[in-house]
Amino acid sequence: MSKPPSGGAAPQSRLPDLIALAHQTSSEKRRDLLRELTDHFFGAPVHSPNEQQLFDAVLSDLAAEMETAVRAELAARFATSPNAPAALVRGLANDEAAVAEAILRASPVLTDADLISVVRDRGQAHILAVSERSTVSEAVSDAIVERGDDDALHSLLRNEGARLSRAGAEAAVERAKSNPALHEATVSRRGLAPDLLNEMYFVVEARLRQQILDQNAALDPDLVESALAAGRARVAVGDGAFPADYAESLAYVEELKAAGQLSPQMLARFLRSGGRTSFLIALSQLADVDFHTARQIIERREIDALAVICKAANLDRALFLTYAVVLLNTERDAMARAHGYARMYAELTQEAAMRTVRFWRLRRGAQAA
Repeated sequence: MSKPPSGGAAPQSRLPDLIALAHQTSSEKRRDLLRELTDHFFGAPVHSPNEQQLFDAVLSDLAAEMETAVRAELAARFATSPNAPAALVRGLANDEAAVAEAILRASPVLTDADLISVVRDRGQAHILAVSERSTVSEAVSDAIVERGDDDALHSLLRNEGARLSRAGAEAAVERAKSNPALHEATVSRRGLAPDLLNEMYFVVEARLRQQILDQNAALDPDLVESALAAGRARVAVGDGAFPADYAESLAYVEELKAAGQLSPQMLARFLRSGGRTSFLIALSQLADVDFHTARQIIERREIDALAVICKAANLDRALFLTYAVVLLNTERDAMARAHGYARMYAELTQEAAMRTVRFWRLRRGAQAA
């Protein structure tokens, strides 16, 4: 077979001859023809509309009859071509995963509609490949969040070229909350709205909690305000009923407050005497968070979160240490752990704590509404 002249396009007269050979019935000859047609396509920088249609029709027909390895080779050749025949590319994108993945990861010919169709109609290997594209639009990302498994969502969250709509980000965070494998990718997601980032605080490990606090400390004040506004628009409280002694404890706390006797020291007395509900009410008022957030922190012994609340309220470190020791008193290493949290308390800035607490207050605002 003669080759095109060096540095020039393939002779155009060869194309009709190659098209004519498509009527050959030999699978070996048709395989050779497929490869020669592909070479011919890439040998000319520009094709007329009629030639493009011919290439598309014949290459698509030939590819459909080839075994997987040949189709995968074809997909690899056309994956990055901006002028690849559209029907051929769509066919390869909907082929089995071994063929489709190269096209789905890279082809600039595929439209958002093409990609969304693949995400909705094909399997998880196809969806994962789409999530790995250098750029992913919000519409395609939303489809991946809805239909993709955790591997695809993890890939999407890690992909800095993937844009997430507000609704898509909310759905991704809801999924991530219950799946530790998604925690780091979610917290590390650049551009994640701060209110959504802070929703992850109570479900992630200590290292990621610190990362959230660090990001809060670096937030632009204007960004904080816009994020809080977005959060208020979607927060719904579903924390459950108040404890049975809530009304009685609230009345007692209000009585102490009116008498000027409600102090941080009084909270320590509540804890030591078993007045858990009174402590929670007083703590929520002192730190200006809702009762359910305070209860979650104390019942789960989230001492690092307690540190955030106490620092935001500008409590003395000794008082925080007292609270921590009382809450941890059933554990053998209670004192050592409490002192570890006290070191964290000393390192935590009040500004970072206050910004974090402002996001937690979203729940209180939703209750009031």
